[in-house]
Formats: sequence, C-alpha cells, structure tokens
Amino acid sequence: MSDDDSDREYCLIDATGPPGAEGPPYAECVLCRKPTEYPESYKGITMCPVCEWQEAQRTACSG
Repeated sequence: MSDDDSDREYCLIDATGPPGAEGPPYAECVLCRKPTEYPESYKGITMCPVCEWQEAQRTACSG
C-alpha cells in the first residue's frame, strides 16, 4: 500500500442529513403524514423522528 492509498476516503455513504427547517412550512412524513423536521422544499424521502426511529429498528442487524 502506498502513501497515496492511505489518503483515500473509503466511506461511500454521505452521512450528512438534509438541512433542518428554520420554521414552517415543514415537509410531511411519507409514512404517517405528520410534519417532519425538514423544510417543505427538501427533495427526497422525509420521515418524522418516530418513523425514522422505527425504520432504523426494522432495518438494524439483529446480529
């Protein structure tokens, strides 16, 4: 392994989340339709904190 290899970024997942909303209007949760913490203008799947937590529980490795 060369020195150049040690400088590579191996994590391919962007861990940054969408920007938080400063105030209304908020995007609706795609599962329960409750307001989320994200601005209405955010493009993509938006979930409220409860649905995000439940989805994380469903997809977590039970190891």
